[in-house]
Amino acid sequence: MRVIQVRAAENTSMGSKAPSWADQWGSGRFSKENDEKFTAKVGHNNGSKKMAEVKAAASTGFDKAKTAARKVKSGTSVGIKWVKNQYQKKTSK
Repeated sequence: MRVIQVRAAENTSMGSKAPSWADQWGSGRFSKENDEKFTAKVGHNNGSKKMAEVKAAASTGFDKAKTAARKVKSGTSVGIKWVKNQYQKKTSK
């Protein structure tokens, strides 16, 4: 019984030194004031202009990817036809 009492005393002394969860992370509630501070800090005020820029850049990247995919598809098709012709030439002799 004495060991249990000592451990209980140790747990209470350690717990009093460490900050609680609420002290570390706050109450967990978001206020409009905190949301406005975050928005100002991140720069979400001119979102439509930035969104248009991001969409334009993504569109350009997508077009480049489509072009590259077409080139790969075309090159693969030509390569397969070449191999097929080489095989037919070899087997027909």
